[in-house]
Amino acid sequence: MGQAIAFYTLAAFILGFAVLVVTTKDTVHSVLFLVLDFLFVAALYVLLDAPFLAVIQVLVYAGGIVVLYLFVVMLVNLKRPPEAHHDPHRRTKLGLFLAVAVLLELGAIAVYQTTRPVLSVPGAPMPVTGNTEQVGWLLYTSYLIPFEIASMLLLVAMIGAIVLAKREL
Repeated sequence: MGQAIAFYTLAAFILGFAVLVVTTKDTVHSVLFLVLDFLFVAALYVLLDAPFLAVIQVLVYAGGIVVLYLFVVMLVNLKRPPEAHHDPHRRTKLGLFLAVAVLLELGAIAVYQTTRPVLSVPGAPMPVTGNTEQVGWLLYTSYLIPFEIASMLLLVAMIGAIVLAKREL
């Protein structure tokens, strides 16, 4: 009974902070509400006996991602009027082609994942013990392709942020 009350209380806080993230007009306050939201999600992971996910939630999301968001908020001048000119170096057709290619690749991976035969016996024990070892084992065996796709997307986002932040000489 007490665990159910704690779960619903944490869920209410998570939902409340998520609404505040979206509805707050000040972007810095929105990011701070996002930090609180991430911390309550980490508390929910602790309640559900997933301490590894709770630590990763705090380190990666409440730490790194929020710092990145604050950096972008401080970097972008929101009070500046939009630019009136069109960039002649923009390659719209190339960008559209690359986006379609990535979507086709993701679709092919999804179809392959759903149609391939299962190689492992369901319910077979993993060769490792412990929460962290099991997450690592699954991450580098069953979920290797999504892990690599996520790393490539983060790399592309980082390069895009560098290009956008570069000052014109």
